[in-house]
Amino acid sequence: MDQQEASVATQAGPGTDGADAPAPAQAGAGVQLETRPPAVEVSGLTKSYGDIEAVRGIDFEVAAGETFGFLGPNGAGKSTTIKILCTLARPTAGRASVAGHDVVRERDAVRRNIGLVFQDTTLDNYLSGTQNLRFHAELYAVPSAAVEPRMKQVLDMVGLWDRRDSLVSTYSGGMQRRLEIARGLLHAPHVLFLDEPTVGLDPQTRSSIWEYINDLKTREDITIFLTTHYMDEAEHCDRIAIIDHGKIVAIDTPEALKASVGKDRVQIQTADDAAAIRELASVFGIEAAMHEGAVTFSVESGEEFVPQLFARLTVPIRSVSVSRPSLDDVFMSYTGTTIRDAEASGTDHMRQMAARFRGRR
Repeated sequence: MDQQEASVATQAGPGTDGADAPAPAQAGAGVQLETRPPAVEVSGLTKSYGDIEAVRGIDFEVAAGETFGFLGPNGAGKSTTIKILCTLARPTAGRASVAGHDVVRERDAVRRNIGLVFQDTTLDNYLSGTQNLRFHAELYAVPSAAVEPRMKQVLDMVGLWDRRDSLVSTYSGGMQRRLEIARGLLHAPHVLFLDEPTVGLDPQTRSSIWEYINDLKTREDITIFLTTHYMDEAEHCDRIAIIDHGKIVAIDTPEALKASVGKDRVQIQTADDAAAIRELASVFGIEAAMHEGAVTFSVESGEEFVPQLFARLTVPIRSVSVSRPSLDDVFMSYTGTTIRDAEASGTDHMRQMAARFRGRR
């Protein structure tokens, strides 16, 4: 999402649509998930930009208290869906509700019930951490008596209480991301949206961010909806929806999705990869393709199959690797490509879209 959209969301305080904001979620409410209505409901959701369909008729629900993830490459429709759910874009067709409020008819009520952490930072670098939070509290009309204790609570939660009076310009990238999460929690939202929450951060910082997010789940009665293209990040979710080219192609728990693949992934590098692909088809009846610079295919019991490769494949094999089913294998099983390859093609597709829009001006 761009800075302009971030500004719109940040300025979206209590509205004038007449809808009453539900009471803030209380930590440790102890309500069973199945007794509560879904936190997010989406039916037939479509978003088009001219003749380009960014979201193509998707349906899903997110249970209250769930950590739900959208997994897919850039350009798959993840951020567009988040924009619609956060009232930053109107759907072309279909409907969606968040915390029981329609995203088109009750935009202000939706905004009062959500927290949002954007891909790009929207903090004011010339203000301190507490000044950024106080500004947010005013926008969301947090009762003045509740501001100080709530600020301490959320800053403690993300490990920034000791740096609360420092200018944000002195924060590291990981600290800024943690402050944005704290800001998104300040007004006690029912649903916290995290749009690529660790993009651009180093692996160690990404890991620490997830420690804070997982700790958050033990402290707050909140639903988390995140988008990501990192496989390890998706493993933290209760359920994942794999989205590709604007459509949801699979949705389940990470373990169930991996179990649905059932085969090992084998990757080989050979003296003639094209010839190896042809031989795999003619000798073993296996459909292989180039992914991530290697001949890639799936078989049952990959380790037992490797000796047959060396015995029957005439093309010299330079290297071989076997891996148990992962979420990347799930993605490839349902879409025919790995997420890295999809990232590359998605970047090209986005450039083509931009060129087409420039041509219409």
